[in-house]
Amino acid sequence: MDEAKMVPVTSWTPDGETKAVVSEEAVIAAISTVFDPEIPVNIYELGLIYAIELTQNGDVRVEMTLTAPGCPAAQELPEAVHDAIAAVEGVGNVVVDTVWDPPWDQSRMSEDARLSLNMF
Repeated sequence: MDEAKMVPVTSWTPDGETKAVVSEEAVIAAISTVFDPEIPVNIYELGLIYAIELTQNGDVRVEMTLTAPGCPAAQELPEAVHDAIAAVEGVGNVVVDTVWDPPWDQSRMSEDARLSLNMF
């Protein structure tokens, strides 16, 4: 991903500099730094992120799932996603909800993830 897209852009107005606007690309880039400890592919490419909602004030809400309800990383992955998003410039409050419907399956993986895992 292009590094320039990861940094929100501020602009100058007669009243001063405006707050950075958080982009979906920046949030996706942050999420893409989080890996399932048992799978060498980031959780975005695995298809674990179901929804990303951004507000004008920089709040971010994410719906994600896990590969299985009994996933050993069930506690740490949502927290890692939260922390990665919170580190993006311009982000306000971050809410990460873990959902189970629809259940995750391999069809949600990106083509790159399938190639990385030899799952054709």
